[in-house]
Amino acid sequence: MVRSLIEKLPEAAQAYLAHGKLDEVECVISDLAGVARGKAMPGTKFAKQSHFYLPNSVFLQTITGDWTNIPGMAYTEPDMVLTPDLSTATAAPWTADWTLQVIHEVSDQEGNPVPTAPRNVLKRVVSLFEERGLTPIVAPEMEFYLVAPNTDPAKAVEPPMGRSGRRAAARQAYSLSAVDEYGPVIDDIYDFAEAQGFEIDGIMQEGGAGQVELNMRHGDPVRLADEIFFFKRLIREAALRHNCYATFMAKPIQDEPGSAMHIHHSVVETATGRNIFTDEAGQDSDTFRHFIGGLQRHMPSIIALIAPYVNSYRRYVPDFAAPINLEWGHDNRTTGLRVPVSSPASRRVENRLAGMDCNPYLGIAGSLACGWLGLQEARDPAPEFEGDAYNSNEGIPRTFGEALPLFAEASAVHEVLGEEFCRIYSAVKETEYSEFLQVISPWEREHLLLNV
Repeated sequence: MVRSLIEKLPEAAQAYLAHGKLDEVECVISDLAGVARGKAMPGTKFAKQSHFYLPNSVFLQTITGDWTNIPGMAYTEPDMVLTPDLSTATAAPWTADWTLQVIHEVSDQEGNPVPTAPRNVLKRVVSLFEERGLTPIVAPEMEFYLVAPNTDPAKAVEPPMGRSGRRAAARQAYSLSAVDEYGPVIDDIYDFAEAQGFEIDGIMQEGGAGQVELNMRHGDPVRLADEIFFFKRLIREAALRHNCYATFMAKPIQDEPGSAMHIHHSVVETATGRNIFTDEAGQDSDTFRHFIGGLQRHMPSIIALIAPYVNSYRRYVPDFAAPINLEWGHDNRTTGLRVPVSSPASRRVENRLAGMDCNPYLGIAGSLACGWLGLQEARDPAPEFEGDAYNSNEGIPRTFGEALPLFAEASAVHEVLGEEFCRIYSAVKETEYSEFLQVISPWEREHLLLNV
């Protein structure tokens, strides 16, 4: 039974298990925050069963572990049906035994996709392109920090100790020596990725102290969201092996740059592979401009998806290599929407607004949804911005409290992402925001307690 299962797995998973028998399978899905939820079971049991169950309350849980009551929705916790997508099976090479991770499809008991499952939300958006004979392609960039162990949340986060015996220094962007300071962690990231069958396009030092950027090859949005979902765990496990933490928090260290998940977008004709962002003369096409126009028009409505926590908005500050606007331009990193240097066949637009703290399924789905609406509306963008866009009008919400109402009222976006998902996401995030507002910060105690 186990042998017949292994024969159905991807090549990398089969190669991993060639060195040992399958001991355990972790059956996982992503919740709204991007946290892996599910069950672990012996490999022999997994090989015998076709599905298992989890309650739908998985998608009602906040990042703090509380549950949200949805107005008009009875809280009965019905079971969802989880079915393995064996194409996602990949190693968990940091474990002591031979373990696989498998992402599962999520449906209700009638076999319909559960609309609140983040992976289903992304699939829904991709299907809109496919129905028009189009294939969206994305290439994500992941930024994260390696930091010293932080077991007391009241203490500030510090950079990790490097091999030189000194803490990592800031402002060392693209320095190979800076990456070498935590080389053993990077080596494990490479080794784990190879065991899992993931291709890394490149790793580099970013501008913050201990900040790393990992680039991924371009491809199918769902598959790449799966890989980011897996990569976050992979990177955390590699860091823990070397007495440090990996964090994907948008702004973990005061006065340092934030961490983004830049998303490069292109769209091709499914039948021919032609990039619809390039016209016959090799220039920007009308559809390319419409895609950008959709991003400009609808991005404020989905900021709550791509900047999903109060901390996310600490990243949107001038002069920290972070976007604070919805301007677009060719080869201009001060714009929120950048058109990188490329050949006509590879023409794409980079959405620089998404934070690394967002759920990868929802971040990519939200960004694609905005571009899709631009195509449907044939919406022209604003004129291309020339010069330093940090001096332009910002055009995006600057706090979570501003972003939530924009998302809740965005009827066009709701039609693309799904009404039920948007209703539940809004309720969960309102609960999180209300919980945050009950917390008194050290800044308030320091400056207000005795002075006002």
